[in-house]
Amino acid sequence: MRTLLSLFLLAPLLFAACNDDDDNQVVAELEVPEAFTFENVSFDGQLSRLAQLGELKSYMVTAQDGNVLDADRLKAMYANEVGANFSRAYEKDIRSKTFEIVREDFDAYLEALAQNSASTTLAANGVAGLSTSADGEKTYVFNENGIEYVQIIEKGLMGACFYYQGTTIYLGSGRMDVDNEIVEPGEGTAMEHHWDESFGYFGVPLDFPSNTDGLVFWGDYCNDRDADLGTNSIMDAFLTGRAAISAKDLETRDQQIEIVREKWELVSASTAIHYLNSALENTDDNTRKFHALSEAVAFAWSLQFNEATRMSRQQVEALLTGFTGSADIEEMNLYTTTDAQIIAARDVLAEAYGLENMATAL
Repeated sequence: MRTLLSLFLLAPLLFAACNDDDDNQVVAELEVPEAFTFENVSFDGQLSRLAQLGELKSYMVTAQDGNVLDADRLKAMYANEVGANFSRAYEKDIRSKTFEIVREDFDAYLEALAQNSASTTLAANGVAGLSTSADGEKTYVFNENGIEYVQIIEKGLMGACFYYQGTTIYLGSGRMDVDNEIVEPGEGTAMEHHWDESFGYFGVPLDFPSNTDGLVFWGDYCNDRDADLGTNSIMDAFLTGRAAISAKDLETRDQQIEIVREKWELVSASTAIHYLNSALENTDDNTRKFHALSEAVAFAWSLQFNEATRMSRQQVEALLTGFTGSADIEEMNLYTTTDAQIIAARDVLAEAYGLENMATAL
């Protein structure tokens, strides 16, 4: 796969196919641009959901300043219903695109966050509330078991909505095995449009990675991991796959689907490792430790939503239970998490993703 990819990265890329009956017959050339500047591109719906999660996050973090959150507003923002009080009107919503089985779970997490934000007691084992780091620089809202729902909700929706839609739905057979002949002005063929919508969920500018301004959600974390893992090369796969679809080269398209899924998953797994390491670095400061562990939980939990994942749902649940005591986020208890359990979880992820040699450095 990597050998093939290295060939695809030449710009412009030229591929020719020959008919077995006529070695001189050349089929369409594949030209890959340096940016996502294809004709008839639209992923407005994805941009809308990225913006909505951005607004939801901005409202949630006001709890860190002592603001009591409104549970009804939180759930309205998730579903884009009356009472959301967004800064502008949106036609799309996040909830209906979230993996169906966990939609109600997020409703419960939002309600729990609102309840935690109303606590007038400092956070402690068995008590929800605000907690400030030892250096006084960071304040977070935790539940009675040390879970920071702001992280679970934000990163969890990145996984159960954006990652799920971007890898399993829009790059799956249901959206790829469709018409690739009829061009809809502004959107391209059905297949082209679905590919563009997958790209839209990644949260990067059209000329990423040469331009890293305005990165959000997955794009931001991808760029964070690039120095160690070269994850920004996912853009080459997004570009090559789109060019292949336009050239009716479905074999190359399928190769790029595998690369996009693999790189996107690597971002999630390596970021979970990064936060496990952060927890180890802050073992004497529960505020920073629990913040990092909550992020690690969310990124590890998200791995299950890629249909090509290296870790099954059962393996993800076992991983989470190993360092939190439960696969159910509402039953996890970070006050009982030991350094040995964190290291064991990190090692499981590192082995699954071939990161043993850099597990401690991420």
